[in-house]
Amino acid sequence: MHWLFRVAIIIGGNVLGLWLAYVYVPGFVVTTDPVKLVLIALILAVLNAILKPILTLIFGPIIILTLGLGIIVVNAAILLILQFLGNHLTILSGGLSIPNIAALIYATLILSVINFFAHLITRPG
Repeated sequence: MHWLFRVAIIIGGNVLGLWLAYVYVPGFVVTTDPVKLVLIALILAVLNAILKPILTLIFGPIIILTLGLGIIVVNAAILLILQFLGNHLTILSGGLSIPNIAALIYATLILSVINFFAHLITRPG
């Protein structure tokens, strides 16, 4: 599978996950501007590619002790970093808002499931 197609599937999965979280999670707000939404999804894909392996290594013992459920902590941390970046980059200017921990957990679960299937589709072999 061509690498550009794989990146497009992952970014499309992030867009879908963010939109589903916006629709189904009370309080979770993401911009309705399609350009900003794709840009936020692209930043999320970059954060997942760069920070997720590092955070998984740091939280490795927690992930092992919780039999893999600790990866939700890693995904939630990445989503919080995305919100921080979204609020401090002028190009995104408030494109993402997570008001409470319940919205963070539900949005993390939705994005984790969508990303799981997106990575399953793009898996080589």
